[in-house]
Amino acid sequence: MVTNSPAARHRILPSDQDASGRRLGAEEIAAVTAALRSGVLTSTKGTFVRRLESGFAQMLGVKHAYACASGTAAIHCALAALDPEPGDEIVTSPITDMGALAPILYQGAIPVFADVDPLTCNITAATIAERIGPRTKAIIVTHLFGNPCDLHEIVSLAKKHGVALIEDCAQAFLASYDGSFVGTIGRIGCFSLQQGKHITTGEGGIVVTNDDALARRIYLFINKAWGYGEPHPDHYFLAPNYRMSELCGSVGAAQLAKLPTAVARRRMLAELLDAKLRGIEGLMPPVVAGRAVHSYWKYAVRLTEPLDVDAVFDVAKLLRDRGIICAPRYIQKPAFMCDVFQDRKTFGTSGYPFTLARPQALDYRLEAYPGVRDGLERLLVVPWNDCYDEADVEYIADSLIDAVWQVQERLAS
Repeated sequence: MVTNSPAARHRILPSDQDASGRRLGAEEIAAVTAALRSGVLTSTKGTFVRRLESGFAQMLGVKHAYACASGTAAIHCALAALDPEPGDEIVTSPITDMGALAPILYQGAIPVFADVDPLTCNITAATIAERIGPRTKAIIVTHLFGNPCDLHEIVSLAKKHGVALIEDCAQAFLASYDGSFVGTIGRIGCFSLQQGKHITTGEGGIVVTNDDALARRIYLFINKAWGYGEPHPDHYFLAPNYRMSELCGSVGAAQLAKLPTAVARRRMLAELLDAKLRGIEGLMPPVVAGRAVHSYWKYAVRLTEPLDVDAVFDVAKLLRDRGIICAPRYIQKPAFMCDVFQDRKTFGTSGYPFTLARPQALDYRLEAYPGVRDGLERLLVVPWNDCYDEADVEYIADSLIDAVWQVQERLAS
């Protein structure tokens, strides 16, 4: 149990929001300096973004990897490569960042939300099957917190219905399922290099695929659909400029070499915390599918009985008092409860593309998603970092156990 000393209550943990929890050093400084000295800061003429792309493709064992401006851009590139018709449906998770959903609307498609497994907060083959309809174009699975979805049956389901599977791996660098890295199992994988991810370029994304035709569409979409290097280039279709700069690419290329060690350390530290929390009444460590290997972007613990559903806020406050900035229930509300979906606030007052949707696709009622409700109400997301040491993990474990005990005693009194 944690002592009452100020030092014990206020240990300062490394944070991925500043240098204390980011492995940015001499390698990145040298790479950025080289990019600046070259005078070439656009990826259409530089070399650093290409190094990041080729290195990431080699690390994952895929044919194609393209860097872009953000994780949101990565999802947008994946969807644009599939070229949905206006009103086509994309089945996806309601527990995700808006950056994974806005691209669906920008492509004129309809987000159709599947319920989740309350223990993992990931969508499943069973919940996806309930939402597939005649206009389903693709499924996007989100490997939440770095914990892979149970992909075996999802892959089979996508093949059965002839729809594409996109993997949102923004939080899941080097997580794996059945011995394959996530992002390489579906037709397209999308990654984020935002500030708080396993490695970072501040903002940035990467899209991977083994499909040559999709790869060409992805590359073109990043580049305003201009056919760089082709005999008679043109702007072949509507597309933005989603390029990554050479400055970000230089940082990413240097960061990439540190990724395997960073993920391995996150796993090792998570195993230590698992061991300390296992068997503690009121606490459940992360549940991982039998074929999956977690990469621990965050450490998501569940509060169980005898704690009630509101105890998550009490525990979170006690942890915050000790400097552990955790997120009770992870997000304020499921994505479908946001104004953009509830009020169809998109392009002016048009309501487009919702105006093209089947009524059955627009079921955005909380009561229709019991797994989402049950999954979020007992979820406590603890910050995680490969810059922690074992004393940091012990501090988190002791603080968490002590907070749960305090809340239990309060409820019993």
